[in-house]
Amino acid sequence: MNYRAVLIHFLTLLFLSIAGTSSCEAKPAPRAIPPPVHVKPEDTASAKKKPSDPEIKNPELPLIRPGDQIVRHTGYTLCYSETHEQAAWVAYDLTRSEAAGGYERTNKFIPDPSVQTGSATAADYANSGYDRGHLAPAGDMGWSAITMSESFYYSNMSPQEPSFNRGIWKKLEEQVRAWANADSVLYVVTGPVLSEGLPTIGPNMVSVPRYYYKVLLDFNKPGFKAIGFVLPNAPSSLPLSSFAVSVDSVERLTGLDFFPALPDGAEDLLESDCCVNCWTMGTGGSMITAPNSGASVQCKGTTQAGNRCRNMTRNENGYCHVHAAQAMTLMPGGAQEEAQPAASGATAQCKGITQAGNRCRNMTRNENGYCHVHAAQAGGSFNNAPSSAPSQLGPSVQCSGTTASGARCKRMTRNPSGRCYQH
Repeated sequence: MNYRAVLIHFLTLLFLSIAGTSSCEAKPAPRAIPPPVHVKPEDTASAKKKPSDPEIKNPELPLIRPGDQIVRHTGYTLCYSETHEQAAWVAYDLTRSEAAGGYERTNKFIPDPSVQTGSATAADYANSGYDRGHLAPAGDMGWSAITMSESFYYSNMSPQEPSFNRGIWKKLEEQVRAWANADSVLYVVTGPVLSEGLPTIGPNMVSVPRYYYKVLLDFNKPGFKAIGFVLPNAPSSLPLSSFAVSVDSVERLTGLDFFPALPDGAEDLLESDCCVNCWTMGTGGSMITAPNSGASVQCKGTTQAGNRCRNMTRNENGYCHVHAAQAMTLMPGGAQEEAQPAASGATAQCKGITQAGNRCRNMTRNENGYCHVHAAQAGGSFNNAPSSAPSQLGPSVQCSGTTASGARCKRMTRNPSGRCYQH
């Protein structure tokens, strides 16, 4: 008998049997997992239309990495972060039938028995001043008694400012259900932006995120499209379009890889685009940039060529859907920064530096040499700023901006806004 071969075989089996859990942080390679089992009512299952390509399985799931603690419930799948005591992401598909609901809220918050390391509890949120904010909304899980009950697991909760949870976040949830009602199926991934150094609440030290994200995929013929949203954990009266970004942007912010089951070409194309105008509420619906009752005016936005946009808009902020992102920068409080094009001058490449450290490729006619995206890098003043602006600079202080990882910026600035050129 070859005892050496038997020993090697035994040690190999022992090594492969070792497993552990982690907090859903970025890891180098994916791990194959069995697909989640969705037990759904017969009418819902029959109404569900999977993507046109039958080979695509579970397109809603982000890339699952070695050590990720994956928890599957009837209506959604989540990746639990033990470090932050909440889900790093929650993924599910939502059909027209499911969006219609039918079961009332239970409002019975309970620890998640499926989380191996133990989820947060009621004691963590007691007297904290924060809402137990749903990641997978109860409104999306109202298609059965089981799914409604499971939506109140603490693994599906995250500390949210009350005015945020009951305001702009609720508005986005309602908009998602409206889109699902117009399509046969919508794929949703949502969660907090988790990073080191976040404040915590409760005995289990539940992290309080500064931002939340939601990415959506409509992979139904003929209108394939995807979009992302990043919202600060703060109240806002801005239209939802102000928070719309590409899915690629959310991936850079979170370190996650969304919709990896799609063919590479389709994934790259869908995730790099942010077509706000593509997302309507169906026939007779309205844009997510809701118009007000005022008169139509020319958009205040600046094109990549440095010219003023010629679109007309009724949005309160004065920006059309194409330039909605120019109405604000994604920061708590919704501070706005505007840059107007110069009246004359030759078009030149923007002198701004991107977050990746590369020179911006936009063309501009602004006298300061910066396009609308990098106007703040011009030195704290804009083309339309008063001439006395430089004399108003105060003492140098640490920038109050937040980096892509959620940490406070370490740069020093003298801008009156308290933010450096990059924020």
